[in-house]
Amino acid sequence: MKALLIALVPAAAVGAGNYLTLAHVTGGEPLACAACAAWLAGGPFVLALLLLAVLRGAPAPAAVAAASEPPPPDDALRLLAVLQEEGRLVDFLQEDLGPYSDEQIGAATRGIQESCRKALRERVPLEPVLAASEGETVEVPAGFDPSAIRLSGNVTGAPPFRGVLRHPGWRAKPPTLPARRGQDPLVIAPAEVEIA
Repeated sequence: MKALLIALVPAAAVGAGNYLTLAHVTGGEPLACAACAAWLAGGPFVLALLLLAVLRGAPAPAAVAAASEPPPPDDALRLLAVLQEEGRLVDFLQEDLGPYSDEQIGAATRGIQESCRKALRERVPLEPVLAASEGETVEVPAGFDPSAIRLSGNVTGAPPFRGVLRHPGWRAKPPTLPARRGQDPLVIAPAEVEIA
């Protein structure tokens, strides 16, 4: 309500000003064109209402059209679909492993791991953040990227730091994921029905 008053008070002032200016120009005589007088007096009110609708967040026609389009495919879901298709990873992760022995699980996971590893290497090439083996002593230079190298232990003073590499980290190179045109991007794997 407050926003409506804030928008309409200036509009009323402008409309009244237009009407008084019009009366002054015509010498106080009524206008021959009633529509012109209505537009000059009421136009600011219409503009104020339009401004109020925009300020309150009414969607613009372009925003409504964009909202009706399907969202672009998500790279994470496309990668998950590849790992399902080539290694049946989602099936494995959704499976209840309680009834199986450790030997059965170990035998089953070998094939899943090999297939998923191959798919991941082909689609999302990875490289270590630090090119050293775990357990080696490495030097972390000044100006290092804290999102790429996490320090732990007794971290005091200023870099360079020397420490033991506990994990080399992983950095992805640009992925090459297959397009999934004409398919719902949220469908990781379609249901399979065999007709007898």
